[in-house]
Amino acid sequence: MAAERGARRLFSTSSLWLYCLLLLFGRPAPGAAAARSGSPPQSAGASIRTFTPFYFLVEPVDTLSVRGSSVILNCSAYSEPSPKIEWKKDGTFLNLVSDDRRQLLPDGSLFISNVVHSKHNKPDEGYYQCVATVDSLGTIVSRTAKLTVAGLPRFTSQPEPSSVYAGNSAILNCEVNADLVPFVRWEQNRQPLLLDDRVIKLPGGTLVISNVTEGDGGLYRCIIESGGPPKYSDEAELKVLPDPEETLNLVFLKQPSSLVRVIGQSTVLPCVASGLPAPAMRWMKNEETLDTEGSERLVLLAGGSLEISDITEDDAGTYFCIADNGNETIEAQAELTIQAQPEFLKQPANIYAHESMDIVFECEVTGKPTPTVKWVKNGDMVIPSDYFKIVKEHNLQVLGLVKSDEGFYQCIAENDVGNAQAGAQLIILEHAPATTGPLPSAPRDVVASLVSTRFIKLTWRTPASDPHGDNLTYSVFYTKEGIARERVENTSRPGEMQVTIQNLMPATVYVFRVVAQNKHGFGESSAPLRVETQPEVQLPGPAPNIRAYATSPTSITVTWETPLSGNGEIQNYKLYYMEKGTDKEQDVDISSHSYTLNGLKKYTEYSFRVVAYNKHGPGVSTQDVAVRTLSDVPSAAPQNLSLEVRNSKSIMIHWQPPSPATQNGQITGYKIRYRKASRKSDVTETLVTGTQLSQLIEGLDRGTEYNFRVAALTVNGTGPATDWLSTETFESDLDETRVPEVPSSLHVRPLVTSIVVSWTPPENQNIVVRGYAIGYGIGSPHAQTIKVDYKQRYYTIENLDPSSHYVITLKAFNNVGEGIPLYESAVTRPHTVPDPTPMMPPVGVQASILSHDTIRITWADNSLPKHQKITDSRYYTVRWKTNIPANTKYKNANATTLSYLVTGLKPNTLYEFSVMVTKGRRSSTWSMTAHGTTFELVPTSPPKDVTVVSKEGKPRTIIVNWQPPSEANGKITGYIIYYSTDVNAEIHDWVIEPVVGNRLTHQIQELTLDTPYYFKIQARNSKGMGPMSEAVQFRTPKADSSDKMPNDQASGSSGKGSRLPDLGSDYKPPMSGSNSPHGSPTSPLDSNMLLVIIVSVGVITIVVVVIIAVFCTRRTTSHQKKKRAACKSVNGSHKYKGNSKDVKPPDLWIHHERLELKPIDKSPDPNPIMTDTPIPRNSQDITPVDNSMDSNIHQRRNSYRGHESEDSMSTLAGRRGMRPKMMMPFDSQPPQQSVRNTPSTDTMPASSSQTCCTDHQDPEGATSSSYLASSQEEDSGQSLPTAHVRPSHPLKSFAVPAVPPPGPPTYDPALPSTPLLSQQALNHHIHSVKTASIGTLGRSRPPMPVVVPSAPEVQETTRMLEDSESSYEPDELTKEMAHLEGLMKDLNAITTA
Repeated sequence: MAAERGARRLFSTSSLWLYCLLLLFGRPAPGAAAARSGSPPQSAGASIRTFTPFYFLVEPVDTLSVRGSSVILNCSAYSEPSPKIEWKKDGTFLNLVSDDRRQLLPDGSLFISNVVHSKHNKPDEGYYQCVATVDSLGTIVSRTAKLTVAGLPRFTSQPEPSSVYAGNSAILNCEVNADLVPFVRWEQNRQPLLLDDRVIKLPGGTLVISNVTEGDGGLYRCIIESGGPPKYSDEAELKVLPDPEETLNLVFLKQPSSLVRVIGQSTVLPCVASGLPAPAMRWMKNEETLDTEGSERLVLLAGGSLEISDITEDDAGTYFCIADNGNETIEAQAELTIQAQPEFLKQPANIYAHESMDIVFECEVTGKPTPTVKWVKNGDMVIPSDYFKIVKEHNLQVLGLVKSDEGFYQCIAENDVGNAQAGAQLIILEHAPATTGPLPSAPRDVVASLVSTRFIKLTWRTPASDPHGDNLTYSVFYTKEGIARERVENTSRPGEMQVTIQNLMPATVYVFRVVAQNKHGFGESSAPLRVETQPEVQLPGPAPNIRAYATSPTSITVTWETPLSGNGEIQNYKLYYMEKGTDKEQDVDISSHSYTLNGLKKYTEYSFRVVAYNKHGPGVSTQDVAVRTLSDVPSAAPQNLSLEVRNSKSIMIHWQPPSPATQNGQITGYKIRYRKASRKSDVTETLVTGTQLSQLIEGLDRGTEYNFRVAALTVNGTGPATDWLSTETFESDLDETRVPEVPSSLHVRPLVTSIVVSWTPPENQNIVVRGYAIGYGIGSPHAQTIKVDYKQRYYTIENLDPSSHYVITLKAFNNVGEGIPLYESAVTRPHTVPDPTPMMPPVGVQASILSHDTIRITWADNSLPKHQKITDSRYYTVRWKTNIPANTKYKNANATTLSYLVTGLKPNTLYEFSVMVTKGRRSSTWSMTAHGTTFELVPTSPPKDVTVVSKEGKPRTIIVNWQPPSEANGKITGYIIYYSTDVNAEIHDWVIEPVVGNRLTHQIQELTLDTPYYFKIQARNSKGMGPMSEAVQFRTPKADSSDKMPNDQASGSSGKGSRLPDLGSDYKPPMSGSNSPHGSPTSPLDSNMLLVIIVSVGVITIVVVVIIAVFCTRRTTSHQKKKRAACKSVNGSHKYKGNSKDVKPPDLWIHHERLELKPIDKSPDPNPIMTDTPIPRNSQDITPVDNSMDSNIHQRRNSYRGHESEDSMSTLAGRRGMRPKMMMPFDSQPPQQSVRNTPSTDTMPASSSQTCCTDHQDPEGATSSSYLASSQEEDSGQSLPTAHVRPSHPLKSFAVPAVPPPGPPTYDPALPSTPLLSQQALNHHIHSVKTASIGTLGRSRPPMPVVVPSAPEVQETTRMLEDSESSYEPDELTKEMAHLEGLMKDLNAITTA
């Protein structure tokens, strides 16, 4: 067989090719690669030598024999002529001529008769080897076979008497040497015992009886019959006891022991247990239960032992024998180790070569344990030397061939299990004689131009016979001085006249000669040149025992030892390392013998080498050692998760693995988690092992939405999962009672000899589609038809004619039939136009959002190497668009790397991205799309189309309408309306109206009639506030008499920081509603003017009382024109809102303890106007007076000063000249229902107005009678204290105001206050109030929070009183209040009358 194969190879194509070369050039150049495998390069004049088939037909095998028997060790070899066969025993040739017991059979086998074996004489036992020799050809040796002679019969253990309960198992020991086991048999009552499924003999000789019956009782003995007289063991009685009807503990009668077996053998793992009830036996391997019933190789023997036939490498592992009888469970374990005989993965090949050449016989073996390899030449061991070297562990390299190297070389592999051999023949060819023609003379002037320790560079001049020498090649022959073997090195190209000889030994003399060669053959040799290499510098040798091992997924530790030839003190070491697949080597200097590299890539292979340094420099590098960092859990989720609903009860999931850089190990599987969307907590897990990238989830509910996510697994654990992806099962299964509808689209792309057809499925997805039928032909689509799977969306029609018109049809079909066809035509391209094959599109496109206008796009290119390094001129095109509006066009950009930064995007916009690759004229299709939504940004345009209209029937209420900003840049969370009567006022002096959510209309109430207002609107999203719109002017209408009174009663004004005016008898109302603010808060009242005021007040009061008696009995709100004028003179501009015209004069009572005016009538406003805005509005109606006396007592509003700490706060504000500021409690905590350490005061219901006092300036703003200002006197991070306003009796007694008691300095007058919404009190009912937050725009607040500032310290209060230019002395203040008290008594008397 092998001979025939070798003969057939003799005249192969390579043989003829080399033969032609020899005819042309005379002979191959020395040093050329040796010809292998039956390719005989021969000259024209030489006879063709071929490889001679020479191999073993049969080789001896390991044999077991017994003393006195005969043995045949088979051996047969094939060759022409027939080989001579000899035998070796234990490495020594046997002399079979004079041996009367051993003889050689005709086929070459060895026959041994009457095997001799005793305790001290074992001449036949040993290792035998067959040797075949053919004269003038060579010698080959067979594998080594072991002959084992069974020892003398001897028992290591014998059966012992025992008793057993019926139904249990029993064992009888009879153990002998392993070589005697085949000769053991059992007897019961001196009769041969028949073995069956219930009675078995274990490999060691032990007898096992399961399910014992009464008939099993008796005397047992075992017998060894090994050729001589039989040897009997002791007899032992087995007693069978009746069932005791009680439980017995489980015990092992025989436990398994660890075994070593060879692949292909069979083995038995013994395991026998006893107990009552009788136990059931089962086996596990590596924590997996073994199925002995459904397996042909695994058999459960009697008693519970496990038999494994035809062992494979996968059978290795730990086996557990488990006995269980329902009451208890016991287990035992054993390790099964599998070994394998040596096998050749690559056998040596026959080689042709010339003298002086270098050759390598290759030999690759496998086995377990790892085999050792040795080489034999013509039956003799090859001893490694300078010219015979073992390279790459198993290969044999022969340098500088000589004629005597010819012969048969054998690679012999051996391990503990066995050995094997494979051989090849080496033929040394004769040099071909030169052809007719002149040969070159000897090269001239051969010199060693460079001599180093381990290489020499030779140069020479052309031969004299050929001065130009352009067509000459040269061969340099060299050898060590005194050595017969000569090696050769050839020049690399014609005309080259230098060569460098590498791998020389230091301080060694070499002899060189150069031979020129032309087309006729080799010329004369140059004279020998003797050159001695330089002695090696005293550099360190390689560091021995370099080892590298991974310590973590990102670190590797490398260790080594001191070089054996350090040649002086080692100064330091340099560790070089490089990631596999890259060409960038890095290094680190180290002074010790170990180093740990950190920060490496996970599950990545690195190579390491170490170079030692001494004072002379770097030494010899070690060999590279490679190690891979440990694996870790994946650091990224699987990619491109998609869901495909198959029917009403199943969904197919598809995904792609995480990118290679993030896998961090071998992906061992995937974990799928899914749940119903309506039941978030009910999660089901499914594990997918291996590299499977899809999974069908079945058994789902109909018409139900499910969420899915997938995570990758390594041996280290589970990586991050994908985001939840949802889909819904069908309500019902798809219809297959009718044919599918027409496909929704069909596209064709013609190439030269093919057409790419792509399509989309029918729009009606409720009909089953089993596949698609594609018909095509020139002029008619019925010439040929191709059917493809229903999942396919494109197909390439091949083998078409160029420049031809094809008609293509596409039909969807199912089991009912084919649907309506869709037609398309295409003309294939001309053949002259090359059609570049499309490139693979990029994969793993990902969009990473960086900011509101920037997204980074990354991808991978499968057409690149694993390291994804771009080395050619390819480039990538990234395109992107947004689907709003729908007709948006794509934008494109080119990139030469695997990422691109897309800028200039719109905020809060969903974009889709795809990538294609182009290389020359080849381009890929667009990749799968990736999506990304840019971050939000503050609105960059104001709300538009702002309009203001008056509400019908309510002239004091206006409606503001607007449209969202065109550039919202995010979800609008609210709006803020600013309005003022002064368009040029600072923006912080405008009144603020927040609007929650995305409402586009808002009502503003309590405006002043016949007054121009200016409105601006500002939009807000989660990132902040946008720009304001242009101011829109609106003038409130003039009020009719019918609605003036109710509106006036609901009106209110707000002011801060002005003092209450001095009230005298000459007080009179202002002449108009637009007086200039020239009043002084400290002007003295003239007594005559006060008298006029008293009279006027009396008359007006009588008229008002009459009107009130007729129309209503409710009190009206007061007017604050004069007070507002005073406030402006002190504080500057105000935020204001409300109506203060034409109000009836209220009855006032002065509560001197708080320096405030309180209404005597505690009945609430009969017609309160509730505002739907959470921000207080100040009156537009400012009525200044000529002097501080010109104020109408009947036009003053009811006011209530909140829980303030005496006059010191307003005095401080007056000194600092603070203007009241409105501050919404945006993004603050809800006020706590606690009250600060202030003097408690009773509260009472009052109208929804705020009083601007002219007595003192309040830096925190006057507080509404129903909703007090919140004073932010602490850091905004603290909770705001609040108090509830409760109704109280309207009358308070007078007392001299006292200086506030000392308390903790919790009031900070520098902080602005937060005036909140004014609120009416109806029948003592407290309404809930809403406040707005810039952050939340609509967070609910507790009902009527009232901020109560704590009193300042006495020292600060005294200083504020002294510094204020408008302050009173206590005596003067008492007089003023007494004066006012008298005035009020007069007014009450007039009112009563």
